[in-house]
Parts: sequence; C-alpha cells; structure tokens
Amino acid sequence: MGWGLAGALLAALAYGTATVLQAIGVRRLAGLPAGSGFRARVRVGYPFPIGLALDGVGFASSLAALRTMPLFLVESAVASAVAVTAVLAVIILHARLLVREVVALAGVAVGLVLLAVSAVDGPARPGSDRIGWWVLAAVVPLGALVVIARGRHARGMSVVLLAAASGLGYGMVGIAARVLVLPHPWWRALAEPALWAAVGHGVIGIVAYAYALERGRTTSVAAISVTVETLVPTAVGLLALGDAVRPHLAPVAAAGFVVTLGACLLLSLRAELLPGAPE
Repeated sequence: MGWGLAGALLAALAYGTATVLQAIGVRRLAGLPAGSGFRARVRVGYPFPIGLALDGVGFASSLAALRTMPLFLVESAVASAVAVTAVLAVIILHARLLVREVVALAGVAVGLVLLAVSAVDGPARPGSDRIGWWVLAAVVPLGALVVIARGRHARGMSVVLLAAASGLGYGMVGIAARVLVLPHPWWRALAEPALWAAVGHGVIGIVAYAYALERGRTTSVAAISVTVETLVPTAVGLLALGDAVRPHLAPVAAAGFVVTLGACLLLSLRAELLPGAPE
C-alpha cells in the first residue's frame, strides 16, 4: 500500500499546487498591456506552464496509484487537492483561513488516514477489462450531454449539467485507469479500450469544466465536479471492480470517505480567493 498511497498523495499535492500557480499566471498575463510581446508574456506568466506541468505529474501519479489502490481511496486523495490549494492560498496569496476551514483541513487529514488503514490494496478484479469497453462507449452520451448543456439557455441548469459532466469525465478516467491492462510490449496498450476511454473522458472533463467555469461560480462548479468525480468511481469500484475494505473496518472506511469528501467540499470555497492572486 505504501507506494500506491504515496502516488495518490503526490497527485493531490501536484494538483493543488498547480491550481495556485495557474491562477497566478493567468492574473499576471491579464495585467499585461495589450500587444505585449512573447518575451514579456513568458517573463510574467511562467507560473502557468509550470502549473500545467504539475497537472501532468498529478495525472501520472494518480494513474500509478490506481494500479494497486481502490478507487475510493485514490479519488478521495485526489479530491483533497483543495486542501493543498487552501494552504498555499494562505502562504502565497496571503489569504486568511476561517475557523471552519481549519477544521476542514484537519478533517481531510483524519479522513485520509481512516481510508488508508481500511483499504485493501491490489489490482482490479480479473476479467474487468470488459468494463473498459463500457467506459469507452460512455464517451458518446457524455459528450452529447456537454453539447446539450452548453446550448441550454437556462444558465443555472447548464452550469449544474456541465459541472456534473466534468466530474463524470474525470471519474471515468479513474475507472479506465483502474481496469487498464498494461501488456508487454507496452505499445500493445494502444489496442486497449480503457486507454482510449481515459483519453476521451479526460478531454470531455477538461472541456466541460471550462464551460462550467465560464457560466458559473468557481465554488459551485468545483463542489459539484468533486462530488461526482468521487462518488461515481467509488460506487463502480466497490460494486464491479473488486475494491474492498479490510474485515470489520467498513464503518471506518465509510466514516473516512464522508469526512474527507465533506471537508473537501467545504474547502472548495477557497477557490473563490484564487482570482485575487498577487502579481
């Protein structure tokens, strides 16, 4: 469990740091005079590409963790990236944490410990490769949902649907990574449906999240997306992929899951502070 858990926590650290760096980079670029040259944009906006690189590190780390760790643990750990963002908002952006947010940070830590001690590590259930085809097939209706939601005139419902679609997309990436079989030689993985399912759902998740942020508040979008992204893979993992908890520790796992997710949702309020990143 050690390396898998380390990968999940590294993913949370990378994603949370990336969010702050990207916010700083975007604001700095927005403050440049119109017509600024490439060198000037690179000089002030360099935190943004660094953040994108950290997103790549987080993605690779989460995929590695999913090879041996159950979805409910990895997805909860990735969701805790908001805790990293909250802490860095205090350190870098000079934001102030409220008492309830300090409690939420402690909740994330406690919840992850409860999940870690209750989770059973190991690969997905043998024969689960057929789920890869189902996840790949789900790209079509989920993509259609994004198109329909984007075209809705009812702004509130559009934001909810787009945020939920982004969470489903990211959650499906986790499911695909969990069932992906890495053959030898490695290039034969190009024939695996789970690989292309991860790519397709990853694109949908990114696009849907961007559209949702364009129309709705960061807090609402992040909360809906994180909730769906965590709950759906957890259910699939427990029901279809053989994810399990240690004997007699199911209540501990349930408590850890609820505490972690609840604390992450509370900390998603910190996302509203990011547009105030200093220059």
